[in-house]
Parts: sequence; C-alpha cells; structure tokens
Amino acid sequence: MSPTIFALSSGAGIAGVAVIRASGPGVLGAIAALHLGALPPRTARLVRVIHPATGELIDTALALHFPAPQSYTGEDVLELHVHGGRAVIVAVLDALSKIEGCRLAEAGEFTRRAFHNGKLDLTQAEGLADLIAAETEAQRKQALRDTNKTLRDIYDVWRDQLVTAMALMEASLDFSDEADVAADAVLHARTVVTKLSSEIAIHLNDKRRGEILRDGFKVVIAGPPNAGKSSLLNALARRDVAIVSPEPGTTRDVVEARLDLGGYPVIVSDTAGIRSDPSGAIEAEGIRRSIARSAEANLVIWLIDASDPVIAAPRELLDQGAEVLPVLNKIDLGLAPAIPHAAAVSVRTGDGLPALLNLIGRRAAECFEPGGAPLITTARQRALVEAARTGLEAFLGGSPEQPELRAEDLRQAAQSLGRITGRVDVEDVLDQVFGAFCIGK
Repeated sequence: MSPTIFALSSGAGIAGVAVIRASGPGVLGAIAALHLGALPPRTARLVRVIHPATGELIDTALALHFPAPQSYTGEDVLELHVHGGRAVIVAVLDALSKIEGCRLAEAGEFTRRAFHNGKLDLTQAEGLADLIAAETEAQRKQALRDTNKTLRDIYDVWRDQLVTAMALMEASLDFSDEADVAADAVLHARTVVTKLSSEIAIHLNDKRRGEILRDGFKVVIAGPPNAGKSSLLNALARRDVAIVSPEPGTTRDVVEARLDLGGYPVIVSDTAGIRSDPSGAIEAEGIRRSIARSAEANLVIWLIDASDPVIAAPRELLDQGAEVLPVLNKIDLGLAPAIPHAAAVSVRTGDGLPALLNLIGRRAAECFEPGGAPLITTARQRALVEAARTGLEAFLGGSPEQPELRAEDLRQAAQSLGRITGRVDVEDVLDQVFGAFCIGK
C-alpha cells in the first residue's frame, strides 16, 4: 500500500489562509487522528485541529474530504484551510508527520499520482506546471489549452492512425503467401503514413512559437560601448536593473529584465559593448558573451549613439541569424543621422520609448498566431514528435520488400507518440516532467 503524502499546497509566507493537502489510503485515519469529526464528501466544515500526539489544539480550520476516485489525485484527499502563519503551518505539518503511514510529499508527487491514476496525461501535467508558472495572459491561455487536452487529442488521433497502419503491416505479414492481399495492405498502410507524416511535418514547422511563448520572446540590446544600452534596459524595465556609468565597458556580463508586453512575455538582455579592440581579456569575454546571447535572441536591438554613431552592426552579429533592429539613442542632442528603418529614442528624456515598446510588442506578437492549432510547448514534446516523424520517414523510404523492418519503423514511431502523453514506456521521463512542480502540487 502506498504511503499517504501531505504538503503545503499554497504559497510560502504569511497569508490569511494556507492550504495543506494530504492524499492516500491513510486519509480517513488522518481525519480521525486529528479529531476532525465526520466530514461529508466535498463539503467544507469548520473544525478544531488537534495534535494526535499531545492532544493540543493547533488551529480552527476549514476541512474538506474528497473521497476516491473523485479527487485530484484519484485517491482519498484531505484539505485543511488553516490560518496562514508560519507557526500554524509548521504545527499542522508536524501533526500529520506523527500519523502512521503519512510522510511529506516529494516535488510533483500529487500530480504524479494523478497521472498514475488516469486523472491526466503528461501533456496535461506539463500544461499544469506551465499554468502555475504563467506570468502573462498569453502564457496562461496556452497552458490552459494544454490542461484541457488539446495536445493530447491531436497525438491520440495520430497514434490511432499509426495503430491502423501497424495492423495493416501485420496483415501483410500474416498473408504473405497471398501476394495481392499483402500488397493491398502495404499500399493502404503507406497511404495512411504518407498523410500522417505530412501532418506531423506541418506541426513541427511552427517556428517554435509555443516554446518561445513558454520561455519568453528574447530581445538582446547590443551596440558599441557607451551607446546607452544599460540605460535603455533600465528605461524599458522602469527600474534600475543594470549599472549605468560613463566609463566604457561597465557592463561585462549579461543582465536581464522580464517584461509583459500585450500579454506576451519578453526577456530583454543588456550585453557588453561590442568593439573590435577590447582592452583586455575580461572585456573580450564580455563581447564573446554578447555575440553568443545574440545568437539565441529572437530580436537584436543594435543601439546607435547619435553623438558618435557606429551605424553598421558587426558581421559576427549579423551572421547569428536573428532580426536586427537599429535604434538611434540620444536624439535629444539634435545630432540624429538619417538611418533607414531605425527607431529613434532618447533614454534621458523618454522620447520614443513608448513607440519602441510597441514595436517590440508587435515583433513578439508576430511570433504567435492567435488561435489555430495547439503548439508544441516543451523540448521533450518536440524531440518525441521528431522521433515519430523519423520513424515514419524510415517506413516510407525503406524497401517494401522488408515488411518486418517497415513494421518495426511504425512501432518505434507509435512508441514515440505514446510517450508524449504517457501511454507507453514513460518511467524514464516522469522525473523530468514532474520535477518542475513545487512540493505541494
């Protein structure tokens, strides 16, 4: 029998109410040990929580019992809504630890039990983790789509089509002595796989929009020393994120700020000034990191000092492949050169900053198509979808004269699709999926 687990499920820190959750076969015993009295299913009751070892009153709380299987985990679940002071929380957790068969939950263990009990699949679990971590409206909507089974439905349909193709290949093997039957089965299987491979290719050709939305649209501020990069970052973030100094080369490492622009998460990074003759090894390393971070960016702002313009971005920056947006700073000095397609700002006066923020927000929005088909959101999902397509391509490119090998290609593809939702062979990916959860989730 599995142990009964418990944990604080609400946020840490002082609050009006804290939620402590327990799940497992020992919940009824815990209710009795804490002297909570009779708890009608899914009904909140005001109770006195008594320590099972000392008999001391711990707190007055609301208690709810969710009998299995109609609960989040599929097991018996107890929720205690206690006062949110640290001493109260510690005392309740200590009381639960004194009950035989109860132990503190590990990270993600409640959701892991929900998965094992068929309450949700792995894409829903990942969506739930993203929903908890969502910082913007667009992230919330994407995570909610995943928790509502939209991705699972797509992958389940594909897997069912694969099973159909696998059955046809098995039929071709079973009736190998009847050439016409075997040939028809293989031809039908190839028709199914060709259509499915095309659908998966479209799904993969999404410019990683789902992962960008999940992780944030990355903007790098690059430029020569003293162009005002750190000041621009502080102005965009509306707080002092980076150290600002008239001394060239003040920024040696990458400094980040997270923004919410129109509901989209945007990560703006200030980088070391780029010049061809660094003064030493430390500055050279800072320049190397600036170029490396630009390679990961979705948009690079090349900041130009109007009083000392270095208009052209260096070739090593342009070769990274990211879109480069020229932005002219210090236009309040009245020395602005004419630069095609450049935005113009004055960090000192604030002129042009709202327009620049709107421009960055539009660039971020262009990465995502509102509505439409659900997007791949994690590297795990993408790797498995790519593995499935590799199996399908191997099937289509392999010799039909080797039906056993072609059947194995389909089996591997089906296994990859099944592992996305957790229908087959998932033990090796469970820790990766559930490790992102907090202890009480």
